[in-house]
Amino acid sequence: MRKIALLLLSVSLLAAKDDEDAKKPKPRFPLGKETTYVTEPLDTDGYIDYAAALNERLRRDVTPENNANVLIWKALGPRSEGAPMPEEFFKWLEIKPPPEVGDYFIPMGRYAREQLKLAPRPGVIAIQEELSLCSQRAWKASEHPNIAAWLKANEKPLAVALEATKRTHYYSPLVSKRTRKEPEPLFLALMPSMEQCRRLAQALAARAFLRIDEGRFEDAWQDLLACHRIGRHLAQGAANIELLVGIIIDSNAGRADLAFLERAHLKSEQINKCLRDLRALPPMPVAADKMDLGERFMILDVVVILDRDGVESLVAAQEEEQFLRFFQRKPNYESTLRNVNHLYDRMAKAMRGKDRKTRQKELAPIGKELAELDMKIPKLRPTKLELLLSKDRDKIVGEYIGNLVIGSLTPAVHRVQNASDQCEQNQNNLYLAFALAAYHRDHGRYPKELGALAPKYLDRIPDDVFSEKPLIYRPDENGYLLYSVGVNGQDEQGRTSDDQPQGDDLSIRMPLPKLKQK
Repeated sequence: MRKIALLLLSVSLLAAKDDEDAKKPKPRFPLGKETTYVTEPLDTDGYIDYAAALNERLRRDVTPENNANVLIWKALGPRSEGAPMPEEFFKWLEIKPPPEVGDYFIPMGRYAREQLKLAPRPGVIAIQEELSLCSQRAWKASEHPNIAAWLKANEKPLAVALEATKRTHYYSPLVSKRTRKEPEPLFLALMPSMEQCRRLAQALAARAFLRIDEGRFEDAWQDLLACHRIGRHLAQGAANIELLVGIIIDSNAGRADLAFLERAHLKSEQINKCLRDLRALPPMPVAADKMDLGERFMILDVVVILDRDGVESLVAAQEEEQFLRFFQRKPNYESTLRNVNHLYDRMAKAMRGKDRKTRQKELAPIGKELAELDMKIPKLRPTKLELLLSKDRDKIVGEYIGNLVIGSLTPAVHRVQNASDQCEQNQNNLYLAFALAAYHRDHGRYPKELGALAPKYLDRIPDDVFSEKPLIYRPDENGYLLYSVGVNGQDEQGRTSDDQPQGDDLSIRMPLPKLKQK
């Protein structure tokens, strides 16, 4: 949960502001590229409607006919976690809400409770763990009859979801619940697609591994490709968290691909076709785009809410509340808006660097500045005496409150960029794994060096994203170890976060290690 959430009171604390007879606030800053970034659309009070502005940009070139999310919600139904989705959500999708009754996807938790009559603990937890295993390795219906029955019950919605993944675009509107006249902050907008997409991908992976055991290799492969597409579609959302969850789904699909590669009895030409399919998948969205648009709009929206609703909407320690009570006048947030845009311009530019080394070099000073700002914020708070003596007290308080907001962003940029770089490396490793498998089918052994794969199996051999050196490849009589040094840049002999002791490397071992039982 982003720390900015701690800056706002629950909307009920501001209910008094809804008096229609009260004088409505007006922005005290100019609209423009350097301040509000966009100049329309405006709400009735003259403030930027950032939710509408963002949704308009996200849905460019998207229609109900090419939007994967339209079919996804037809597979899910009109509710999320039992609660109906707001009508506005489906209006942005330009479709009618799905009818209340239909052949909709049944999450495993609900199926376990309603159909299998399992108790929440430990029954539901146990079958969720069983499903997790079935979504990672081949299995038989006779060994896991409840999982097989669940997949059978979801046959129709999974067919719709599979068709959805073949669409070219993805748009999921950000819609906030409205419990008062002013909308809630944009960063609190509903994002139900994240959990729903994760569940659909897990179900498709489990079905793929059932089909592998049945010898239906092509059907299994199409399910696994659909898992990749779900993750990449979801990652097209506006927020960092949507990108991160999309990366996780795509990464899980990559691990499933390796189990498919090991278990399915494929010829060289079939493996090469799978490799072509992987390389033809839509690219993972650029992490910088999230900072440049969605995340920028979310923080600008916070500043606008502070200006509209007043400094009393700020939540902080008791001493901050006392400080804000002392300062009764409306702060000036123009410099805060300018600082936000300058910061996001710098972050987006740094994240667009041509390679990781360049990106890290550009991001390092930004991260240092934000960390220092976070540490300095208590010292930056002006005293009551300074406010009494200052002629620019509105600007001073506005800048201080702005620093509280900006300082809350410290961890986001590096975490997202690291995840994006890991995704790129895992993708390259996966390509190499399929090329190595095709080589093995043709020659009865793995090559001594990765260079033997080019140009027949791969047009080029990628370097390690993190070290900018060749990937480490160690073949043996039974298989191989292939790995990147990972985010920390240290060669840890292929150890990953799943090993003991833990490592940071991104590795592929063939044959695959056995799954660890929980």
